[in-house]
Amino acid sequence: MRVKDEQKAVLIREKAIEMIVREGFDGLSMHKLAKAVGISVSTIYIYFKNREEMLNQLYIDAMALFSRETMRGFDPDMDFEAGLWLQWQNRYRFIRQYPLYYQFSEQFRNSPLIYQTDNRIDDFRHSMRQFHANALRRKQIPDLPVEIYWALAYGPFYILAGFHLQNAALAGKPFKLHETLLKQTFDRAILSLKPIV
Repeated sequence: MRVKDEQKAVLIREKAIEMIVREGFDGLSMHKLAKAVGISVSTIYIYFKNREEMLNQLYIDAMALFSRETMRGFDPDMDFEAGLWLQWQNRYRFIRQYPLYYQFSEQFRNSPLIYQTDNRIDDFRHSMRQFHANALRRKQIPDLPVEIYWALAYGPFYILAGFHLQNAALAGKPFKLHETLLKQTFDRAILSLKPIV
């Protein structure tokens, strides 16, 4: 049995994610991946049982990285506005540092493959639910259906992130997100989440 080489495993994962982002799931075959990495197809099977297992593992790894990066300095007991702003900043940093991982996870999340993964980001989800529950308990936000809450709390961020990654806004003009625009958008979004007095 051949020994696993961690550097080779990283290279396989990185190239697979890059190919999926550039060409979609149909653009990834084990043969094309092996050629792109400069290895034999049989080498890939040292690391992954099959294509499906590889895709699921890539998603699990991408979400673990997302979870780790977005939880930096975050505590579900934080004040709602401060905690949400930290989430926006952490997510912005993640997208800037790992744009392919973000794009891959979005493609995966919006594919039928999502139903085949096991859930290994429970801590992240639990923290986000607890953060929301704490804000409701403190009456820092109104009691809205979770979908409306999410749309108001994170929707504006992800729309800007999409423009940033495409380097194009609605009018087709070049667009780059920066901290000032992020804060300006956040300030407007937080107003939509304030309880009506």
